[in-house]
Formats: sequence, structure tokens, C-alpha cells
Amino acid sequence: MQEEIKICLADTHYLSRLGFRNMLAGKSGYRLLAEIGDEMELLQYVRDNNPDVVVIDYHQPDHFNSQTIRLLREVSPELNILVISTDIEKKNIDQVLEYGANSYLTKNCGEDEILDALKATSRGDRFFCSRILDYLVSKSFSRPEIPVDAVPLTGREIEIVQLISKGLIAKEIASNLNLSTHTVYTHRKNIMKKLQMGSTSELVMYAINKGLVTPEESNNPR
Repeated sequence: MQEEIKICLADTHYLSRLGFRNMLAGKSGYRLLAEIGDEMELLQYVRDNNPDVVVIDYHQPDHFNSQTIRLLREVSPELNILVISTDIEKKNIDQVLEYGANSYLTKNCGEDEILDALKATSRGDRFFCSRILDYLVSKSFSRPEIPVDAVPLTGREIEIVQLISKGLIAKEIASNLNLSTHTVYTHRKNIMKKLQMGSTSELVMYAINKGLVTPEESNNPR
């Protein structure tokens, strides 16, 4: 029997909470543990209860902001974070992904896409709705093309790029490749420096563009 995905919802809007709660009502495989509207309460809840996924709209002044994502990651490095927000400002999207959000949907997304995102995010995978993915792809293509010969990745680095792009975390990559977690972090740092990239989302788009993974393998369906 499939284990339930334990979810904490961080959103101050009553209609959003009601809609999310009603969407999950009667569906097997999902359990909404808490609805929280305050950053300090959210951080304490995550410390004490270890949910599988925090679903958050960080774009709620005086309650949540992009720094909340960073603080959640500090409190629980293995936490899976799904953003569902009205915010489509590109600089804000970049920031919350850099701070550690796994997945990002807009509030225009439908039920099937939200449920798929919950499943993917609970596994530690990444999931972006089409609008966000289109932005990430366009951003990647807008970067000056770096000649492959100018930034040669070793065979091991290519393996790590592929596994990162498929949504694996450092501990899982270390297990797959029989490396220490520290070694994986060192490789990742070197890769990002070579490619002149500052975020995992850019690395995923690089892997897709170079044919190292397919969009389907990266868990970012278009």
C-alpha cells in the first residue's frame, strides 16, 4: 500500500486553503497535516513534525516571503518544498529556486498538475508548470552559449549533472555513484564554477539543452 504524502500548507488566503483542502478531500495517498499562516509557526512546525512536502505561497507580505524558503531549507535540509504562488516576477522565481524550492506552480494550474507536482516533489524531484518552465528555458537560451571545449566536464561530472537534473539529492547521488556526500558537493561546486551558473534550475536547463537528459527525465513536463 502506498504511503500517504504528508503535507503542510503555508498560505494566508482562506479561499486558497479551502480550495486546496477540498481538492485533497477523499483522495487516497494524501494527508493534509496543517494549514499555517505565520512564518515562525511554520518553521517550528517543520522542526517538530517533519512533513513530506511544504506547499507555500511565499509572496504574502508580513507572513511569508522568499527568505522563508531559505529558512525552511536551513531548518530541514531534506525538506521538499512546492511553491504555488501568484507571483510570476522572474527575479523572484530565480531567488526562491536558488534558496531551495524543489518545484514551482502558478495558481492558474489545475488539479491534475498540482497532484502530479505533489507526487514529484514528495520524492525530492523537481516539477515546474509550463509557464515557469518556459521562462527557465528562455532564460537558458538567452545566456551566451559556452563552447563545450571551453568547459570540458569529466565523465564523473556529467554523471552528476544527469543525476542532479533527474531530481536526486546529494545523498542519493553519493549512494548511486559510491561516493561520499562531501565529494558530490565538491563536484557540484566545480561544475557550477566551470559552467558559470548560479542555480540548479540553470543546470537542469543546461543538461536538457545539451541532450544529457530529456525534459521527461528531468521531471519538468511541458
